[in-house]
Amino acid sequence: MGPLTMSGLTLAIAAFGCALGIGFLAGKGLEAMGRQPEASGSIRTAMLVAIAFIEAIALYALVIEILILYK
Repeated sequence: MGPLTMSGLTLAIAAFGCALGIGFLAGKGLEAMGRQPEASGSIRTAMLVAIAFIEAIALYALVIEILILYK
């Protein structure tokens, strides 16, 4: 496997995992808001913070991809 294939595979796996995590998080967050509408503000805040952490993982994967590509 060449460095171009490895870097692309690294980013693809990370993007897939992050998309899966955000989808799962959003679904459960909306379900929680539907069950307890009075707590929707705090649920939304916690959900947005968690999404930011998941997106940070995707950015780390992008940095790793660039490092592998230009090694």
